[in-house]
Amino acid sequence: MGNLPDNKLLLTKASRFCAYRDRCHQEVRKKLLDLGASSDQSEEVLAELIGLGFVNEERFAQLYASGKFRQKRWGRNRIILELRKRGLTEYCIEQGLKEISNTDYLSTLEFLIAKKRKTLAPGKQAVIDQKTGNYCIQKGYEPDLVWQLVKKVDKPSR
Repeated sequence: MGNLPDNKLLLTKASRFCAYRDRCHQEVRKKLLDLGASSDQSEEVLAELIGLGFVNEERFAQLYASGKFRQKRWGRNRIILELRKRGLTEYCIEQGLKEISNTDYLSTLEFLIAKKRKTLAPGKQAVIDQKTGNYCIQKGYEPDLVWQLVKKVDKPSR
């Protein structure tokens, strides 16, 4: 096994990778493998990074959930899906979702509904509601909540 990089070099590069922004275990493993580490080496370095506090999946989930909600206005379903894709535990996902307050969540959904309605051409209210609801569901909001608010939020007067 002559050409494997040593653990110290891998640790240095991986710690820089993690210092840039929070990462999940899956991203760090992939980076280490891209750097030429064996799977045993990558697990050793990952364990060391966790011990040093460079990698923390609970913190990653919290920052990811709050960031995607605030920046891209994603709903809980979309955030859960993306965190599961990254191999996070259900516990970490729950901790991440706690970063989103219910009041912010509802007001953001109401904002998205109003914003989407403004972009739609005048027509039958049922069609406008359907398009608005589908848009919000695609952004990851819960269908029951979306339809409840689509019916409740003030319709624009035309």
